[in-house]
Amino acid sequence: MKRTTIQILVLFIFSIVIAGCQKLDDNLFNPNENKITEYQLNNYKGEVDFKLPESYQISNDKVHLFTLESKAADEAEATTIHAVYIGDRQRIATDTVIMYCHGNKDHMDFYWPRAQLLANVNGKNNYGILMIDYRGYGLSGGKPSEKALYVDVTTALAWLSSQGLTSNRLIMYGFSMGSIPATHLTAEPVNLKPEKLMLEAPIASAKVMVQDATGLATPAAFVTDLKIDNVEMIKKVTQPLFWIHGTKDDFLNINTHGQLVFDNHKGSFKEAHKIAGAGHSNIPLEMGFQNYLQVVGNFIRR
Repeated sequence: MKRTTIQILVLFIFSIVIAGCQKLDDNLFNPNENKITEYQLNNYKGEVDFKLPESYQISNDKVHLFTLESKAADEAEATTIHAVYIGDRQRIATDTVIMYCHGNKDHMDFYWPRAQLLANVNGKNNYGILMIDYRGYGLSGGKPSEKALYVDVTTALAWLSSQGLTSNRLIMYGFSMGSIPATHLTAEPVNLKPEKLMLEAPIASAKVMVQDATGLATPAAFVTDLKIDNVEMIKKVTQPLFWIHGTKDDFLNINTHGQLVFDNHKGSFKEAHKIAGAGHSNIPLEMGFQNYLQVVGNFIRR
């Protein structure tokens, strides 16, 4: 059977799109957009999604930079990753702690305003905040991968456990790519079992990412080795879920990504916050910092 002109055109476009998607794995991990030689945090002058007023700043005595040795069971050697804890390390055994899993680009300096903002939930420094740079991000060694996300966040949670944190005081927060380890390790905990899960602009799955990129029902395996599937993994999450997403998100569409994850959660409680006019990276700014802190705090305290 001869192909019509339209069929040929569709196949031609499809081949171009597929060729452009061959680097989907690389596009998910963008650790070196703005390279650094040291962490500057409050003194960082590079690009950030938003800047906080001085009243939200955290005093230096509550900021602790350190390293962890991250190693999977099948790895011969450990990889050094960098971390920052906001709060009083002596109170980890009694405080509620938010494990903040950042997004797909840059490093902890870039995400520092987000971590600082969370340190202002329910008043300044009432909750501890732990953030890490995954392998290949910032000054952390190794190469980024889907597996590394799980291993490195598991390592961070193991450190919290060693400091006295218990599962009933752990809140998992995943932003964008960070929703992958946050959801996975809430559904299938390795050490600590999070009490609650918070997702900001989460990824649905590798399949949805491919279909959004191509505009076609393309099998994900054609263009990526990623196995990400938050849509299925969230079904295993029984803990309360907080979902927040911008209605104008042009990176992870609210309907094809976040809504699917939210709808598939079968736990006892969940709440959704669809922020009108917000894009992928400016939800706290679009909401207003105090409004953002209010809804986050209400969920954690409920």
